[in-house]
Amino acid sequence: MTFESKQMNSSPRPIPALIWSALLILVLTACRQPSPSDTPPDPAALAETLIETNKLLLEAERQDIMDFISRYGWDTRETGSGLHYYIYREGHGPLAEKGQFALIDFSVCLLTGEEIYSSRESGPRRFLIGQGGVESGLEEGILLMKQGDRAKLIMPPHLAHGLPGDGDRIPLRATIVYDVELLELNQ
Repeated sequence: MTFESKQMNSSPRPIPALIWSALLILVLTACRQPSPSDTPPDPAALAETLIETNKLLLEAERQDIMDFISRYGWDTRETGSGLHYYIYREGHGPLAEKGQFALIDFSVCLLTGEEIYSSRESGPRRFLIGQGGVESGLEEGILLMKQGDRAKLIMPPHLAHGLPGDGDRIPLRATIVYDVELLELNQ
């Protein structure tokens, strides 16, 4: 069953209560007026709270990705950066390299299954591998592919559009899923 045809019955996991509590404490501490008897917050304790909160958010993201992969039964591999990829149709062309131009057909979805961008609406995308201008997770994934390959690339926020999203269709801190075909490679 393909990604596009499978119904999604679950949405990304809500932010855990511990994270909300930590954020509430930070906001309340930052918004109240200081009094002469106040002692400044302990920077080490504040840093530790932020680190723990970030660890919880990262673990929740990772679990959402693992649940998504399990739901579709994809046999993905994970890179050291956190990109999950699944080459589901092998091509017969050369392996992509930095400095080459890549031409791709693609669709981009959220973990909910909602398609947000597609080459059907914008046409194939061409970019120079290794020069930025696309998501770092897309560049990393293309470098794992040969011309003619089709793959699913699951990019956590730090490999996609980060905390703010793209300001258009990708919400803040969103994991995105590329279904990509590497059509052509050339110098």
